[in-house]
Amino acid sequence: MNKAVFLDRDGTVIQHVHYLTEPGKVEIVPGGVEALKKLQEAAYLLVVVSNQSLVGRGYGTVDDVEAVNARMLELLEAGGVRIDCVKYCPHLPGEDCPNRKPMPGMPIEAARELGIDLAQSVMIGDNLSDVEAGRNAGCQMNILIQPAGASDYRPSLGATVVASGLPEAVDIVLHV
Repeated sequence: MNKAVFLDRDGTVIQHVHYLTEPGKVEIVPGGVEALKKLQEAAYLLVVVSNQSLVGRGYGTVDDVEAVNARMLELLEAGGVRIDCVKYCPHLPGEDCPNRKPMPGMPIEAARELGIDLAQSVMIGDNLSDVEAGRNAGCQMNILIQPAGASDYRPSLGATVVASGLPEAVDIVLHV
């Protein structure tokens, strides 16, 4: 079975832009390409799982989300990083969708498709719903990205670690 790192998209892999619909505004987070390369070299599959309620809210379309995802993949591939799978949920909070984080549907679906052992896998995201989704899916570790200067919040979610950004989160994964 494979091990994977599940990654939130906005604020984790790419710079956060509220309701991003323009591929030209996609920027990989500082140090992101190098960090993801390290995971790839350590034989982790890379899976992006993202809530995209902008579709359900009418602020964008599925085509917009897919164009932004395509640009993210293009930028990562230019740096030598291959994402193994991208999943997103277009539904609104409260629609009771099993794929909308904190529900574990996206990681579980990717695990089934790619032969991933969730108990050997990690979730990294910048929102509590990300780490809760990882915990709910059975990931061994869940890392909350909390930028420097943010409040001193420490969630009491089992096996949750706090990192200042994707590079630090990847260093934690690789040194555990």
